[in-house]
Amino acid sequence: MVDKFNLQKKEAPIILSKYNPDWPLKYKEEKDLLMDTIVQWLYGSIEHIGSTSVPGLTAKPVIDIMFGVKSLEHSKPAIELLIQQGYNYFPYKKEVMHWFCKPSPNLRTHHLHLVPYESTLWKERIKFRDTLRINTKIANEYVKLKKELAIRYKQDREMYTEKNGNLFKKF
Repeated sequence: MVDKFNLQKKEAPIILSKYNPDWPLKYKEEKDLLMDTIVQWLYGSIEHIGSTSVPGLTAKPVIDIMFGVKSLEHSKPAIELLIQQGYNYFPYKKEVMHWFCKPSPNLRTHHLHLVPYESTLWKERIKFRDTLRINTKIANEYVKLKKELAIRYKQDREMYTEKNGNLFKKF
């Protein structure tokens, strides 16, 4: 199955944008597509996560969606259907999620994370999102960190994500 994945080497640079009030609508549109495409693997809920889910927050203009599944093994058949819908699958952190981007690695509008519902990763991401939504001080610290990292690691998405996750892990 790996040979069918749309793996491309060129990745998008890190570019941050001011909050866009259209982001929740873009999430809803993609959620509706997922409900039409892979609802049979839904276990729990579908959540808008990441910086675009926090009103007023500066973010990479990429809608992050976490889709609850029963298990990674059980949801493997969804991978092929998502590829048919324009998602690119990457075996990134494959021990905790199935990870996708859309429409391509060098032009990203969506990230999709199929994550076992109520797993440690699920709970951490929901807690972090909710903390940013209610705690302005932490949200401001996070934006400051994101801006610094976006300058330092503009062409190194992996390092940006790793360093960005350090604040995430504190919660």
